[in-house]
Amino acid sequence: CMIPMPLDFQKYGTSSCCSKKICNGCNYANQMREAEKKLQHSCPFCRKPVPFTKGQGDKQFLKRIAANDPVGMHLKGIQQYLKGDYRSAFEYYTRAAELGDAAAQYELGRLYEFGKGVEKDEGKAIHHLEEAAIKGHPGARCRLGYHEEENGDTREQRNITSSLQHREMMTQSKR
Repeated sequence: CMIPMPLDFQKYGTSSCCSKKICNGCNYANQMREAEKKLQHSCPFCRKPVPFTKGQGDKQFLKRIAANDPVGMHLKGIQQYLKGDYRSAFEYYTRAAELGDAAAQYELGRLYEFGKGVEKDEGKAIHHLEEAAIKGHPGARCRLGYHEEENGDTREQRNITSSLQHREMMTQSKR
């Protein structure tokens, strides 16, 4: 449908077969199409049959991880985090972030920010949050704003800094 994916993760799902995210509306439309044509329920992206059992879903999920799929690795990191295995979560998040997953980059920042599975390091936390924010992650932008406020950085100071950086960039481009 080309409508931007909603920020609310409850309004979309992730396919276990190909790790593509699909909004609930498009998923519903696909189910209606399948019902009308009496088709087997399949992924709207790759058209593979949707697993019926948890075992089948887990098997597809592990294939995504083995294929170095960043979304699959990020989701595995979440599973490990929820189990309390922060070190393993860190490893999965790192692999996913290296492959460009903004949400995994954000999670790395949070691990460094709170010292879960790694030594607490505000510099590394800020680095990962900035990388996630550059990729458009709204939570990372929020956390960066929090850090700026905690460090006494006001909106006026950010605007002045931004203006100076813009001028410097424009001056360098004229050279």
